[in-house]
Amino acid sequence: MQAEEKEFFREATIRICGSLDVQTFLYESFLYLRNYLPADSVILTHYRAERGEHIALAMASAEGSSLLNLTVTVPPNIRTFVVRPDRETLVVDRAETHPTARPWISKGLLEEDASLLVLRLIVDGDMVGGVTFISNESAAFTREHAELVSQLREPFAIALSNSVRYQELLELKELLAEDNRFLHSELRQIAGEEIIGADFGLRGVMEMVRQVAPLPSPVLLLGETGTGKEVIAGAIHNLSTRKDGPFITVNCGAIPENLVDSELFGHEKGAFTGALTRKRGRFERANGGTVFLDEVGELRPDAQVRLLRVLQEKEIERVGGTEPIQVDIRVIAATHRNLEAMITEGRFRDDLYFRLNVFPIAIPPLRERRGDIPSLVHYFIQKKSREIGMKGMPSLAQGALEVLMAYSWPGNVRELENTVERALILSRGEPIGFGDLLQAPVTGSTAGEPGAAPPSEQEDTRALDEVVSGHIRTVLEMTEGRVGGEKGAARVLQINPSTLRKRMRKLGIPFGRKAT
Repeated sequence: MQAEEKEFFREATIRICGSLDVQTFLYESFLYLRNYLPADSVILTHYRAERGEHIALAMASAEGSSLLNLTVTVPPNIRTFVVRPDRETLVVDRAETHPTARPWISKGLLEEDASLLVLRLIVDGDMVGGVTFISNESAAFTREHAELVSQLREPFAIALSNSVRYQELLELKELLAEDNRFLHSELRQIAGEEIIGADFGLRGVMEMVRQVAPLPSPVLLLGETGTGKEVIAGAIHNLSTRKDGPFITVNCGAIPENLVDSELFGHEKGAFTGALTRKRGRFERANGGTVFLDEVGELRPDAQVRLLRVLQEKEIERVGGTEPIQVDIRVIAATHRNLEAMITEGRFRDDLYFRLNVFPIAIPPLRERRGDIPSLVHYFIQKKSREIGMKGMPSLAQGALEVLMAYSWPGNVRELENTVERALILSRGEPIGFGDLLQAPVTGSTAGEPGAAPPSEQEDTRALDEVVSGHIRTVLEMTEGRVGGEKGAARVLQINPSTLRKRMRKLGIPFGRKAT
């Protein structure tokens, strides 16, 4: 390559590879190359072989550049012509004679009598795109122009690949940011005062959550299956200083035994058969945030040892690795098992238990906080109605809430959620009743026989507030109008007396002197 050609290549490459922004590098390179070519504009295209699509990414002229993002589907009969591996730079005297120009002509990007200089971009034998220089005059380009531009095939291919990758990263970043905003929004809805029952049956739990959330201490959530341990863990994270960091959930009982170490701690490339790349584990991904170990009692003994090291040393070691990796995480564990009994049986390490049990929080089952049921039902009806695409929110049949209040809920909040969803599916727009859904025996029913649905001829359509109001009035009659105290309605409903009075004011239920 002669000195002049080297200078041309150097100056052109600097402009082509000088920016990841496709508009910028295409415009800058065009301004330089028009000193050597009779070109009025240039178009950069990207070819997607798997879809048979040609995408015009951007266009530049002396006036400036613009993003196009126009896509055309290449007809099957000329795809072989498009993807051919030869590196020839095409000189086209009239655009209308070029096999792939017709769609661009129809979109107004080319004139039929325009001349083209087409630099095909080939990477590893595959066609990835092209740079098309356009002259408004026919037969403007020569073979000398083609040979000159051919020197820039590699720089343009690199710039195209980098630009496409960069754009994909920007789109992924935006998707991740959008997901992050959504997840934080979801966490805000279930955190603090917005957790269903935060002022009622979960009031004590939420007070403990607010106490421990700002601290780095491990938390152990205890409670039956379906009580909402993950919701409480999310609230702790969202109220902590780590709320902008990741919240990684690990279901310890759902990970196959032979993959526990790899899932939790990651692995190095080649650590075992199938480990084709390095993989970060859940603890490493949670760095700067919180890791929630659901059903921690399911961890096998050797994984318990490694978890203990994480808690003690704040470091992990990937499977197949030799160097420890420091991690900054907060651990929240949960279980429905009796860990103390498991320690006695030799199935859970006592030192790990003491590390996790720094701040235990016991979440009461739903049967011990029946006062939350009306609000939970209202929430689940709204949520599930949207999810299954129902128009409007269905009403409750007479006596439906009483049936739910009388049921023992062995599956807790999760069972209630599933019951509401099942009832919505079966309701077909009619008022929702639950008597035929709860087959297990119930206790303390106020709706006739235990577990029985109210007679269909007595059913009517009522708003949820009306149902709640009716239930409160029934309890007030039982307590002879008393709200607080040992024999008051608040004790029966298992809610704070001041909260009950607030709810009664909202529903227009008189109490105290107003009731006399």
